[in-house]
Amino acid sequence: MSNEIQLTDVTFEAEVIKSGLPVLVDFWAPWCGPCRMMAPIVEELGAEYAGRAKVCKINTDEAPDTASKYSISAIPTILLFKDGKMVRELVGLQQKDVLKGHLEELLK
Repeated sequence: MSNEIQLTDVTFEAEVIKSGLPVLVDFWAPWCGPCRMMAPIVEELGAEYAGRAKVCKINTDEAPDTASKYSISAIPTILLFKDGKMVRELVGLQQKDVLKGHLEELLK
């Protein structure tokens, strides 16, 4: 079962900025090949970190305001948040162990 949260412009603040847990947000679009390649990795992380961190996806085509607010100019882009603040940005296809390393760092 998938544990990643699908975000919109409306739900972003409540799910990410006001979250008590660290949050990984995958900015993606359905037409993006590398985004589709990264989708299973994000899904696995959602399951592995359930209850310890939030793993979210936001479709940039459907959430242009949030994508613009964070100056997303290339996808996939991963933003990591802790205590409501963006602490890291990763652009392009990422390996699972790299993402896990960043999540583990946020959990310290």
